[in-house]
Amino acid sequence: MAGADPGAHIGELLDRLGREAGPQARETAGELVRSVVEFYGEGLARTVRLLRAAPAGSDPLAVLTADELVGDLLILHDLHPEDTMTRVGRALDKVRPYLGSHAGDVEVAGLDAEAAEGPVLRLRLRGSCDGCPSSTRTVRWTIEEAVARLAPEIAHIEVEGVVEEPAGGAPLLQIQPRPPADAPGSPSPAASPADPPHWHTLAAPALPAHDHATRVADVEGNALLLVRLPGNLYAYRDRCPGCGADLRTAPLDGEFLSCAGCAARFDVRHAGRGEQAHLEPLPLLEEEGAVRVALPELLGAGS
Repeated sequence: MAGADPGAHIGELLDRLGREAGPQARETAGELVRSVVEFYGEGLARTVRLLRAAPAGSDPLAVLTADELVGDLLILHDLHPEDTMTRVGRALDKVRPYLGSHAGDVEVAGLDAEAAEGPVLRLRLRGSCDGCPSSTRTVRWTIEEAVARLAPEIAHIEVEGVVEEPAGGAPLLQIQPRPPADAPGSPSPAASPADPPHWHTLAAPALPAHDHATRVADVEGNALLLVRLPGNLYAYRDRCPGCGADLRTAPLDGEFLSCAGCAARFDVRHAGRGEQAHLEPLPLLEEEGAVRVALPELLGAGS
């Protein structure tokens, strides 16, 4: 297409599609083109802003790759200076402090870059989720989000050792990564029970101000209990699994919350484990000064 006008060529292709497939197909294709243009336009705008604001003497590539959207564009065109495994390693480093309360640690078991469906990442977890289904889900969603944001080219993840399965259970936890939901031009497929949760960014005023403090945040009408302990922030549904009371007035004794309604005690650092039941933990990522928390679609159901 040397010397050709790309805009005119795109218009010709859209017109041809309208003639061959009908006006509805042309309209859909036109919307797709506008979304792609918006996506790349935002990437270019961010590139200009980042480079203009970069401190003197800083590495331009480091400045650009620190931005998620610009980094994704560099990955898409094979221009990112870090290879896939380096970025996977950075993603796992982000989630290790959180996984320590649920599954111990995570390590890479292998990468099949030639798989038919796209690169397949194999991970292995050491530890357990204390037999808690909610904790298992938070591990799955947290790993998925972290990897998808730093290595979006990974098409499929297999994780071994999330929780000891009952007899006849599946030996592997299957994870399907996706591009970040807040990226410009990202599709918004209809939700289904198997879909990942939606991630939300929490501003500083919604967070506990210091260690050994709690705060309740409202996210889309859902009450989340946030607990800050030295080195980590934790998020739970604001509801005692034993008596149904909220936990916003629950006293925090070291690393244990005590329900004001039934006096049940829950281990904040270990997935909200209690003698009779678990709190409902929520996936949470702290990165670059921001806090992101995920909401399952059915949070609050049954209350």
